[in-house]
Amino acid sequence: MVLEFVPAEELAGLIVAKLRRPEELWDMSAPALKTMDLVGEVPSVAPPYDLIELIFFAYRDFVSEADLVLGSYGFGRAHHRVLHFVDRLPGLTIAELLDILRITKQSLNRVLRDLVEGGFIEQRAGVSDRRRRLLVTTRRGQTLARELARVQGDRVSQALAGAGLDARETVQRFLSGMVSRDDRDHVLELVARGRANGSHV
Repeated sequence: MVLEFVPAEELAGLIVAKLRRPEELWDMSAPALKTMDLVGEVPSVAPPYDLIELIFFAYRDFVSEADLVLGSYGFGRAHHRVLHFVDRLPGLTIAELLDILRITKQSLNRVLRDLVEGGFIEQRAGVSDRRRRLLVTTRRGQTLARELARVQGDRVSQALAGAGLDARETVQRFLSGMVSRDDRDHVLELVARGRANGSHV
């Protein structure tokens, strides 16, 4: 008996798509396996293109107004992210900020230098370990961070108002679900810390 080679990826697909019982495989020849029609028999779920595209456009407009404010200082979105989290979580270390932003230390150093030299952020020695550098916003940094938050917060508030009474909780659950499962608890803890650290919501 001559057996015809069937590529592994084709064979795996055939087994999953067509065989009701594993033993059926042994009763079928290679040509029969290769001629089986898989198209239309394997159920597929279309990507949620409407949501993907709405997320894209929502993010585009969410950052656009803040970009205008940042541009007047010669800053970009990387400066905004650093300034935001240092303002919300005063006393952050470099290592903690790197973990939040998931950027290289070189990239962070460049952005942080701009913010420190511009008088928006300062580095303080740790209390228990003076070698640790803790990041805090200056009064100037707080003003800019909260102006950016106000601009973006207005857009979020308007969208929530148009979405119904229970929209905030639903949106929170949705956005939490978009965060990687491995990092979700940590992210929610950071959000709670930010809420507890300042008088601004």
